[in-house]
Amino acid sequence: MHFYQKCFGGELDFQLVGESPPGKNLPDAFQRYVLQGALRNGSLELIGTDMVGNDGLMQGNTVSLLVFCKSKREVHKYFKLLATGGRIVQPVKKNFWGLWFGTLQDRYGTHWHLQSV
Repeated sequence: MHFYQKCFGGELDFQLVGESPPGKNLPDAFQRYVLQGALRNGSLELIGTDMVGNDGLMQGNTVSLLVFCKSKREVHKYFKLLATGGRIVQPVKKNFWGLWFGTLQDRYGTHWHLQSV
């Protein structure tokens, strides 16, 4: 979440499992997990958690995120920052439906799609 804060800016807040009422009944190791990490910057809100289902985390294929940006400039800015240490899948370009669009996989294996008018 700190990496994403460097990319998007904004305020970052965390709530640990141990800070929640039911979390106090869990083993000490669980109390340090992030129940909710919230990054907020204007209309952008990105929420993450350490809590996963019984099958566990399968890094890289669990989620793809789409960010609607306000401008072509914003798409390029966020794309460049998110791609640092990652892999560009499709560079930002104007697509057939008239939007600026690009796809990447960041350094943590998360897939991102960014677009704007």
